[in-house]
Amino acid sequence: MIEILTPAELGRAKVSGALVADILHTLKGRSAVGTNLLDIDRWAQAMILDAGAESCYVDYAPSFGRGPFGHYICTGVNDAVLHGLPRDYTLADGDLLTLDLAVSKDGVAADAAISFIVGESKPAESVAMIDATERALRAGIAAAGPGARIGDISYAIGSVLTEAGYPVNTEFGGHGIGSTMHQDPHVPNNGRPGRGYKLRPGLLLALEPWVMADTAQLVTDADGWTLRSATGCRTAHSEHTIAITDDGAEILTLPRGN
Repeated sequence: MIEILTPAELGRAKVSGALVADILHTLKGRSAVGTNLLDIDRWAQAMILDAGAESCYVDYAPSFGRGPFGHYICTGVNDAVLHGLPRDYTLADGDLLTLDLAVSKDGVAADAAISFIVGESKPAESVAMIDATERALRAGIAAAGPGARIGDISYAIGSVLTEAGYPVNTEFGGHGIGSTMHQDPHVPNNGRPGRGYKLRPGLLLALEPWVMADTAQLVTDADGWTLRSATGCRTAHSEHTIAITDDGAEILTLPRGN
């Protein structure tokens, strides 16, 4: 299903997007050496419910997971890049943490992810990997607009990631979003320009470049959810929800004031 939002629905999407961004910004500020992943999940739960919103994850039970997910946010540490199930783990100095959050408010969802390094240690290879996903995300957004095609976005993202030297997995990528978290069209993180669905004003897309340092192969953790790099290498993930407008694309998941 591909949804095209009305102006009223787009207004609600902006509210959902700002909420997701604000929660992620707050959680990043609270995530320090000694923080437990389960505390991050509890903080996310409190902020979502206090805002009168709903988690897109608690009851999420797709075919590829061992569902329902049962938590309010995805927390991936170091080699865990997607669908990180919160667990009893205390963050250490230099850990690379990915937070992925999807929330629905007034019937419209928004989705975003950030990766950052906890504590004082800043391993250069981790900094470079996070930077590559953020640059790829900006390139994908710049390629989006009315009349562009999904392949244009995929090509822009993939070009940045491959030029930075990272293998690209296209099994999981960006997606349409609206009344539900995951919709068509699928937006691979590599592709051919000029191919795929033509973008229209009112379409919402969640774009999410993610990479693993030295492999494109994923393995599923024993929890049935967490996807890790097959080699144990570090990973990074950046994501925004955007709305296609009459003259380009608007990022909906920026913290208020940015």
